[in-house]
Amino acid sequence: MTFATLGLIEPLLRAVTALGYQTPTPVQAQAIPPVLAGRDLMAAAQTGTGKTAGFALPLLQRLTMEGPKVAANSVRALILVPTRELAEQVHENIEQYNENLPLKTYAVYGGVSINPQMMKLRSGVDVLVATPGRLLDLYRQKALKFNQLQILVLDEADRMLDLGFSEELRDIYAALPKRRQTLLFSATFSDAIRQLAGQMLDDPLTIEVSPRNVAASSVKQWVIPVDKKRKTELFIHLLKKQHWSQVLVFAKTRVGVDQLVERLQGLGINADGIHGDKPQATRQRALDRFKAREVQILVATDVAARGLDIDDLPTVINFDLPIVAEDYIHRIGRTGRAGLTGEAISFVCADEVELLSAIETLTRQTLERHEEQDFEPEHRVPTTDASGQILKKPKKPKKPKVSGGGKRNLGKWVDSGETAADVPMVKAVRKVPVFNTGPRKKKP
Repeated sequence: MTFATLGLIEPLLRAVTALGYQTPTPVQAQAIPPVLAGRDLMAAAQTGTGKTAGFALPLLQRLTMEGPKVAANSVRALILVPTRELAEQVHENIEQYNENLPLKTYAVYGGVSINPQMMKLRSGVDVLVATPGRLLDLYRQKALKFNQLQILVLDEADRMLDLGFSEELRDIYAALPKRRQTLLFSATFSDAIRQLAGQMLDDPLTIEVSPRNVAASSVKQWVIPVDKKRKTELFIHLLKKQHWSQVLVFAKTRVGVDQLVERLQGLGINADGIHGDKPQATRQRALDRFKAREVQILVATDVAARGLDIDDLPTVINFDLPIVAEDYIHRIGRTGRAGLTGEAISFVCADEVELLSAIETLTRQTLERHEEQDFEPEHRVPTTDASGQILKKPKKPKKPKVSGGGKRNLGKWVDSGETAADVPMVKAVRKVPVFNTGPRKKKP
């Protein structure tokens, strides 16, 4: 089976070929034809199964082939995601698939100024990726209209419910036109998800795809706890210590990629980076140079590294842990191929402990920890295990209490001869002023 046999148009086929996609994944093979046919879809699929292309490719094709040109402040396809990071990641994917099409795409989320987003929406957007809260803000400020909406996608619907977005989803549903195509993707079909689907979908086709959640046994994996601000320093230290011939490094953001590459190049290290902001030709050139061993260090985001195939890559570094656990499998699968062994090292700081826990739960193993001398973190990373438990940080040992032989200022001098038992316990009482509470009660 090829992408052409699924019925995709030529501009999309060119885009997936440029990205290195060869054969459709199971979720793509099952999802693309019914979405092209206009069916509602309910799919159990996790990130790492190729689900984004499963809904984005047919969605872009339908918008290209059907429907009027987008009007001011309008949107033709809406993709709801639970987090800002996922919004950026999904939008980056869509930008790549849309490379040869005239459609306008954009992503909106909270935590940044709303005004530039409102300005961008004035001319209308064909595909909008959004978090629920910011979408409602824009709608309530009349920066966004839904009268042209053709397709709604709920991506990682289970995470949206887990994060408490059920009320926002209800308000969004009430604002949308009744005639539309709706696609729901979730890791599991819980009762809450089935209830949501019953409200928002019309006679959906149901598909279930199992994730590839087993890491290759040929890959040695371990974790190095480190403070976030010292990750770059640690990487440079290990590079000198281990004498790595070639390393693929995964960073979470485009900015993170650029910063690390700049630092390495400043030290005279032969490094290059790839991410979604770079033109396809530039990304391909960097990949080709890395494969030809002209580049020692390649730093990449998850999206940009899709389709990367190197037979004898010895080392993968997770500079940042991936947002979704399944991408960890995808990353470390770049090494330990063709009967060779490889190593995958993850730098983990304290605020990534939940991501680490999710990876260990998915892979059903607790990753070994090795602290690097002189890089022990000040912000300790709580211990985790394969059951998904996050244990509390170990408490710092308390200083031993001074025995009662010393003097204490308790409003009077305590003679040194008094024992601790003789010392009166004094508790400070601070009166809180009370205002306008009515007449004071008389004492009996």
